[in-house]
Amino acid sequence: MRNKRSLWVSLFSVVAIALVAFGSTVAAGWTPKLGLDLKGGLSVVYKTAKPVTAQELDNVVTILSNRVNAGTSGATVGSQGSNEIAVSIPGEKNTQQVLATLGNTAQLFLRPALCYAPAYSVPKGKLPSTGPLPTTCASSSQLTAANLDVKPNPSSVTQPYTYNTNIPDDPQFATYPSTPPSKDVQNATVLLPPSSPSQGTARYVLGPAAVTGNAIKSASAQLVNNAWAVDIVLTGPGSTAWDTLASQQFHAIVAFDLDGQVISAPITQPINGSFTSFNGQVQITGGFTENQAKTLAVELNYGALPVKLDRINVQTVSPTLGAASLRAGLISGLAGLALVMLYMLFYYRLLGVVVISGLAVTAALLWAIISAMGQSLNTTIDLAGIIGLIVSVGITVDSYIVYFERLKDETRSGRTVRTSVDKGFASAFRTVLAADAVSLLAAVILYFVSIGTVKGFALFLGLSTVLDIFVTYFFTRPFVVLLGRSRNANESSSLGVAAGLGVATEVAR
Repeated sequence: MRNKRSLWVSLFSVVAIALVAFGSTVAAGWTPKLGLDLKGGLSVVYKTAKPVTAQELDNVVTILSNRVNAGTSGATVGSQGSNEIAVSIPGEKNTQQVLATLGNTAQLFLRPALCYAPAYSVPKGKLPSTGPLPTTCASSSQLTAANLDVKPNPSSVTQPYTYNTNIPDDPQFATYPSTPPSKDVQNATVLLPPSSPSQGTARYVLGPAAVTGNAIKSASAQLVNNAWAVDIVLTGPGSTAWDTLASQQFHAIVAFDLDGQVISAPITQPINGSFTSFNGQVQITGGFTENQAKTLAVELNYGALPVKLDRINVQTVSPTLGAASLRAGLISGLAGLALVMLYMLFYYRLLGVVVISGLAVTAALLWAIISAMGQSLNTTIDLAGIIGLIVSVGITVDSYIVYFERLKDETRSGRTVRTSVDKGFASAFRTVLAADAVSLLAAVILYFVSIGTVKGFALFLGLSTVLDIFVTYFFTRPFVVLLGRSRNANESSSLGVAAGLGVATEVAR
């Protein structure tokens, strides 16, 4: 009696767990997060501009993953071979902004501004200047505190200082092209354009960088006086380097050079009327839009890429195409499942109901687990993952067949169905464990050595395999044992357990 009670407890506990888990996720509005090929979105493949080590490639993957997951969920970044990186962002529509954020090397230099330079122009009949840039500017064009003529403005509260804005461009730089990003290195004197037309057409001649992006501890976009800015907190050494630069450029211009463009060129303002320390805090302004400020903050937060990346493939998957793929996957899966159920009912009769019930319990648990993983871990399921689930249906059905066929062997040897259900499970479960262990081991190995969507296939195949072991022991075993001990369930002439096992009614007893 006690054994029978434990069988009922096991059976109803599994059903209750499945119903509560499924009902909770539905009530919370959770659903599985769909991958790129099912939901649509953006897929990008990058190639490093030069050979890199495995460690450098891993660093790039980490930085890109941090960048993309700072603004989206469910994005995946992984390496392909020795020099390629694949990025998938399901549901992403603003592709241009994402591409700009991802591929930008975000190499930041803080440089002293020496002077303005005219827009690049080569008179007819002359050749562009190709030699090294002059490292000094004409005295009238120098952006020093004396030339800028910074003065207090007591009549203004929000802008306590005014300065001379009529400093002329230095004409000697007109025939020099702007320094390309590849030559925008820390110790060089460079000639750079502004990043935005709102900054005018004049270019900047900048000295060697005293502070780099490695000095940044954190960055955040802020709305300050109805204008977007980026607040930067510096590291300890970075704060010291900045204070040194700011003191040298006191009341002069410090240019923020990001990947070969000047994003902001503010005058270093004093604190309380005299320079002391900026306490490791810097604010970048420059007429940013909200998106520009937030993109810049993300780039600065998650570091500079150690190597330049070239985009070799960009694919945008429309939601319509994704929905069609999902529909095709579901139709094929459900069609196969329906055929399996019909066959199991026809061949095993009442035991076929056990199979259908077990598949329903497994489906409810899978739905709840995958939905929860999507919410907590941003795990997405793609078409390969759905294929993994479809394959797992075959593995699950195999477990039932192993058990039922073992029951047939037991009854054919002369045992009754009642005694066979216990003894048959013990030997069948060893076979199920061995088969599932092989399947699980294959899924684990495949997950860790594969790339891209194959990981999804391995993940959901492994998850389904673990559930198969759980359901087989705690649901299938008690259900079949209880049916086997029920005289009515055994002796039904056409639908009973005995009929499904192909044994005579007297053996059923």
